[in-house]
Amino acid sequence: MSLRQFEYALAVAEQGSVTAAAELLHVAQPSVSQQIRGLERELGVQLFARTPTGLVPTVVGRAFLREAEVAVSAARRARATARSGADELVGELVVAVQMGFGTRQLPGALSALRRRFPRLEVTVFEEPSSAELDRLGRRGVLDLALMAACEQSPDDAHHLGDEEFVVVLGDGHRQLAADRVELRELAGEPWVRFDRDSALDGVLLDVLRNDDLAPTTVARVSQTATAVRWAAHGLGVTLVPASAVPHGHEHLVRPVFPAVCQPVIAVVRSGPGPAETALLELLRQETWSGSALFPPAP
Repeated sequence: MSLRQFEYALAVAEQGSVTAAAELLHVAQPSVSQQIRGLERELGVQLFARTPTGLVPTVVGRAFLREAEVAVSAARRARATARSGADELVGELVVAVQMGFGTRQLPGALSALRRRFPRLEVTVFEEPSSAELDRLGRRGVLDLALMAACEQSPDDAHHLGDEEFVVVLGDGHRQLAADRVELRELAGEPWVRFDRDSALDGVLLDVLRNDDLAPTTVARVSQTATAVRWAAHGLGVTLVPASAVPHGHEHLVRPVFPAVCQPVIAVVRSGPGPAETALLELLRQETWSGSALFPPAP
């Protein structure tokens, strides 16, 4: 078995077809097919099943692909380490961010990182579940994870700051006249909520329970920007980190009383290299206070 075969199998799983995987990898389709067949012969198992919608990993294929992803990530880091010099770093940095956190801070830090290491390739993806982020980190897939702190946070996590949560109201809502919105004033309001296993929905439930409020759910969404836009159109109110509010909606945002804050941490892989270390320091330099992101209400 070779890393090339691992990469080809991962591409087929991602794209759902040999043709699309070949286009992604910039190689000929027969080459991908040959490598997959050779891999299945060597392993003595079928990795993919053909369905009407494309190629889908089998049960044993999914188990194999999880380990292949770890091997490919480790190989990329090894190449980056070998090629890095005093003033140059090449390779791939894999960053995961918990949905809704660091929305404004991470792009600035990554831009500064790319200016320092222009040949560094950075892959970033969002994940709503803290449990899934922890699982990916333990598997060695991630170089750095940005997430909300919780009781199960690793002991070596780096505290970056606190995300202040704000309520987003519809245009013309009566509570826009207040500098801060008391949560009890929102009793009976419909709420735009997030997926049940997300950290954001967990924060909302904890806050409402502490104020003896039961949310009336009008909709559930998977993206913070969608929640803000739907709330802005009057569908319901929503609670999001201040940094997650898209530009153009700041006038519909108010801090809440009592204040709601969530510590944000960065978890770096064991034995971090210069890229992870630099990104961590750049994230520390970002502004994490919600009050600094929005002016007071008029």
